[in-house]
Amino acid sequence: MMPNDDLKPRAWTVSALCRAMADTLDAQFNPVTVRGEVSGFSRAASGHCYFSIKDDTGQIRCAMFRRAASLMDFAPRDGELVELRGRLGVYEARGDLQLIVESMERAGQGAMFEQFLRLKAKLEAEGLFDPAHKRPLPSQPRAIGVVTSLGAAAWHDVVTALQRRVPHIPVLMVPALVQGQVAAATLAQALQQLYAFTAEDNPFSPPVDVILLVRGGGSIDDLWSFNDENLARVMAQSPVPLISGVGHETDFTIADFVADVRAPTPTAAAEMAATDRGVGLEALSVLAHRLSRGLLRQQDRQAQRLDSVAARWGVGLVRQQDRQVQRLSAVAFRLSRPQALLSQHRQWLDQLGHRLQAGVQNDLTDKGHQLERLNDRLGFGRGQQVQNHIQRLERATLRLSSLDPHRVLERGYAWLSDDKGQALTHVGQFQPGQSVQATLSDGVLPLTVSL
Repeated sequence: MMPNDDLKPRAWTVSALCRAMADTLDAQFNPVTVRGEVSGFSRAASGHCYFSIKDDTGQIRCAMFRRAASLMDFAPRDGELVELRGRLGVYEARGDLQLIVESMERAGQGAMFEQFLRLKAKLEAEGLFDPAHKRPLPSQPRAIGVVTSLGAAAWHDVVTALQRRVPHIPVLMVPALVQGQVAAATLAQALQQLYAFTAEDNPFSPPVDVILLVRGGGSIDDLWSFNDENLARVMAQSPVPLISGVGHETDFTIADFVADVRAPTPTAAAEMAATDRGVGLEALSVLAHRLSRGLLRQQDRQAQRLDSVAARWGVGLVRQQDRQVQRLSAVAFRLSRPQALLSQHRQWLDQLGHRLQAGVQNDLTDKGHQLERLNDRLGFGRGQQVQNHIQRLERATLRLSSLDPHRVLERGYAWLSDDKGQALTHVGQFQPGQSVQATLSDGVLPLTVSL
């Protein structure tokens, strides 16, 4: 027996069922007014707005088309309590319940937003947001610390920016959850772990000099972990400057107010963490050029000073040598009259000769050492000039030696004196039979005058 086809339930097509549900909703509820908090608000390039309306236990997807959106006199924010008027329907492409919003009005701040404002006011009164506590960022940190989710797009954005700008700076990442009920606790724990690596004697070398706390954009629910009071207090204890890069430019969290610097995006936070390597290299190039020019100028000045010193030393040395030659010439002149001075100054002459020779030799030795040191310092070839002066002194010494009275007697001369030792130099001083002494080079000979 075949079953009765009239007893079978009707088989709907998906689209027909969606239309039937939409008709039922329209008949039962529309138009409808709903109060709740805005979540995930976004405005498309077309001008249409998409978001959710929610309370503690439920939420409804909403769409507000461009014409209705243009009539709003305010810009909705996540967490804001609003009152919507519109029509319930079914979005057939996904089978989702959807509220087509025709108007929106503020209905109060909203529970989450009010909680945010209360915590903000409390921490601000305690001084956690005080600008006086904000520290400047280092231009070239020794290492950069990052706290975010390992699988988040924010981590990829930060790594890409740092590799592009400062690939030479090491990065230490401590992973944490960035969304969910336990996310705030893991973020605080990750920061505390990272603080241990800021010390000079930490196991990770070099020390971390700046920390990035980052997360990509999202709704107020997605970013709520960064509005945690304990996380804010842990951030305030950071031993090094801390950058908050949470959400997009329009998103603000408690973490943004506590941080030393607030960045509009994770990428911007990475760019703030250190000066671009290209800027540093350009500055180093300029400094190297200035240093090179300064060294060249200094070398030129030192060379001029050495030239001046060399000139003064050369003139002084010549003058000193001339004075020595003059002194020797004067001595030689005084010794040119040996007959009158021989008996009285023989010993003095011998001593003087030794002293002069020793003094000249010592002086020559000293001057030779001085010339060698001067030649080493100045790098000039003064050796030939010094040698010429030494030769002049040696010739003067030879001339002095040739004037020695003993040398005169050795050439056949004799020195005549009477029995009293007086020198006889004129014929009129001699008398017949007079006894005289002839002093020769090798001794004294007694003589008698015969006329």
